[in-house]
Amino acid sequence: MPIRAQRPRHRPPEEKPRVAAQAALPAAVEIDRCRRCDLCRRATRGVAGEGPAQAEIVLIGEQPGDSEDRLGRPFVGPAGRLLDQLLLEAGLERSAVYVTNAVKHFKWEARGKRRLHRRPTAAEIDACHVWLDREIEAIRPTVIIALGGSAARALLHRAAPVEATRGRLLSHPSGARIFVTYHPSAVLRADRAAARVRGMLVEDLKRAAQALVAGGPSPRHSAS
Repeated sequence: MPIRAQRPRHRPPEEKPRVAAQAALPAAVEIDRCRRCDLCRRATRGVAGEGPAQAEIVLIGEQPGDSEDRLGRPFVGPAGRLLDQLLLEAGLERSAVYVTNAVKHFKWEARGKRRLHRRPTAAEIDACHVWLDREIEAIRPTVIIALGGSAARALLHRAAPVEATRGRLLSHPSGARIFVTYHPSAVLRADRAAARVRGMLVEDLKRAAQALVAGGPSPRHSAS
C-alpha cells in the first residue's frame, strides 16, 4: 500500500531581530543650500563630510579651506595632504575614517588675489551644529577626534583650547570617546616647533587608534 505523503504543517515565519533605524548622512546638496549663517554668501559651496558610513573613527576639522571650497571635498589642501601622512604614521588609513568639519562653508578674507582663512565665530560653529549632529548620529563612531579648538568647541559646546583639553578623558553623548589634538595646519604654521607639534599630533592619533582596539563594540553595535 503506497505511503501517502503528509501535507507539511504551516510554520509561522521566524521573527527577525529588530534593528534600530539608522539616520542618514546629510547630502552635499542639503549642506550647500544651508542658510543658517552668513558664511554661505561668500563661499563657493558647502562641503560635506567624506568617508565610510560605518567608520569607527570620525575626524573633525574646523572648516573647509580654499582648496576644499573649490573642489567640494574635505581635507584636500596642504593640511589634508599632511593629515594623510600623519594617519599612516599612526597606523590608520584615510579611506577607513570619516572626515568632516565643524563648519561647512569657507570663511575667508581677501589678501591680494589670495583667499585667506578666518576663524569661525562661536555663533557660526553653533549654527552648523545640526549637520555635525546628523553625521555623528548616522555613523555612530567609537572614536571622535577633534582637530583643533573649533572642532573641540563644536563637540563640547564650550570654549575648549587644545592645550587645556588634549589628553583629557572626554566622551560624547553618543557614547563615543573624544580625543582633542592639534589641527594639521598648526604643524604647517609652527615653524621651529613644527616637529614637536607634529609628534604630539601623531601620538594623539595613535592613542585614538589604540582606544579603538581596546574600546570594544561601537555604539551602533550596542544600540537596541
